[in-house]
Amino acid sequence: MSVPTESYAGKIQRKLIKKQRVIEAASGRQKADLVLKNATYVNVFSNELLTCDIAVANGLIVGLGSYEGEVEYDMTGKIVCPGFVDAHIHLESSLVTPKEFVRATLPHGTTTVITDPHEITNVMGTDGIDYMFQATEGLPIDVRFMLPSCVPATPMDESGANLDYRAIDSFYDYPRVQGLAEMMNSYGVMQGKDLDTYVAAGVYSDHECATMEDALAKLQRGQFIMIREGTAARNLEALAPLLTPQYAERCMFCTDDKHPSDLLEKGHIDYIAREAIN
Repeated sequence: MSVPTESYAGKIQRKLIKKQRVIEAASGRQKADLVLKNATYVNVFSNELLTCDIAVANGLIVGLGSYEGEVEYDMTGKIVCPGFVDAHIHLESSLVTPKEFVRATLPHGTTTVITDPHEITNVMGTDGIDYMFQATEGLPIDVRFMLPSCVPATPMDESGANLDYRAIDSFYDYPRVQGLAEMMNSYGVMQGKDLDTYVAAGVYSDHECATMEDALAKLQRGQFIMIREGTAARNLEALAPLLTPQYAERCMFCTDDKHPSDLLEKGHIDYIAREAIN
């Protein structure tokens, strides 16, 4: 799967055109792509329910008020709210294709997943990354990617491929790539100056915390903490004290690994939210 190269000037021009479209739709000088009319919505900035039209252009919410759109839906009597995001998952661990994974999770309110295709890359190398991009294209859930940081996971492991930065560098041009995935060969990166060095290098999130002590040490150094509750590992109970006004803005939910039986019987991120409330 190849991505056409684009000049720097071309990228800037494309961004300017998109920005201009957003401005024109927000001002009402042009019709928005989509308008949700009479929508009662959850305002995540002011933490309240408000009612008005929601205008969307270029995939972004550009205005709240009175708008016209190329496509309009009357949302009277319905509530519009953000979908759930799985901050870190290996889609391969669901043991089904991405399309079947979406069928299981979309009804539970998940609209975005951040996947690390590390496992399929261990087996197939960069062909596995290409497959995951193709298999997630056009799905009703937004699938974003973090690129595998070390294949195999450690020098002690055997795998079907050996990747370094040169093998994955071209994938950074893909529009759905968000950054570098988890550092699996992380022995010794646990405390003290090793942790400070790790964070200083630019690792800004962690999903492996199993104790409050570990989580606080990383949070105090500026990392975001992913509270993981999946099939293979469950850390919600231990990390629930983070869900307070003091820490909650630095936290997010993820599953890491979620098998089909758990998805169908318990749910996805909605399950973690319910358990956290309980």
